[in-house]
Amino acid sequence: MGTTTSERILVTPSSYSRNHYLYVQEIGTLKSLEPHISRREKLESYLFFIVTEGSGTVTLYGSTRKLNAGDCVWINCLEPYSHESSRTQPWSLMWVHFNGSQASDFYRLYTERDGPAVYTPASLTHYIKSLQELYRLQQQKDALTDLLSHRCLTDLIAQIFSDTFQNHAGFPVPQKFMDIRSYIEAHYAEKLTLDDLSALFYISKYHLLREYQRLFGITVTNDITARRLSYAKSRLRFSSDSIEAIALQSGFQTSSYFIKVFKRYESMTPLEYRRKW
Repeated sequence: MGTTTSERILVTPSSYSRNHYLYVQEIGTLKSLEPHISRREKLESYLFFIVTEGSGTVTLYGSTRKLNAGDCVWINCLEPYSHESSRTQPWSLMWVHFNGSQASDFYRLYTERDGPAVYTPASLTHYIKSLQELYRLQQQKDALTDLLSHRCLTDLIAQIFSDTFQNHAGFPVPQKFMDIRSYIEAHYAEKLTLDDLSALFYISKYHLLREYQRLFGITVTNDITARRLSYAKSRLRFSSDSIEAIALQSGFQTSSYFIKVFKRYESMTPLEYRRKW
């Protein structure tokens, strides 16, 4: 008698999908019949699984965490990990191994914003539906399967972000950071530095940098720059003002610096942008 009963599909994506999409490597369900340890490392894959019944443990970075029904896990399989079902309450899992051209970028962003490897969402409904749809797509493979799987995996990752970051329902953004963001929105066209914000709101620069990015998904300086550029693009399109005037109106100290930053973000000069749009 085996230690588990499982259903799985192993997928071999096209070279196009490997280069352009998020793609499924394996997907399936598992029900443990007795304790069983799975160990892996140096695997070029990202594993997402949910515990639908029972309990067990997962070990990451030398630390073991208990899992119960309703828990979700998202890990980078290049790192050593293992998971084991409980002896008294054998678990059932739904899981997907995936990879792709954007997978490492999504995961890096998640970890940079302190996203946890293990978390408990309010509901598993969205995850179950996503994994069931991914499984169905691999079963009924056709010309659109890889593209639809990419969309489904992207939706799954978006749900992970939505359920784990604290600027969503039940985890309000601290008022001080709402005030900081409102201040930036009102004063981005003025001379505005990290030191200015730190002094004005009585907050350390390190804490401001770290928490602002975690809460809003963008650094303070990039947020200021993005607002300046958005205003500048509006003036380029809907006014006849000179490049020099628009640079100053938008909060850039010189037109040469404005052109340099604009080109870095838009891959064209402000004048080229004006002509194209």
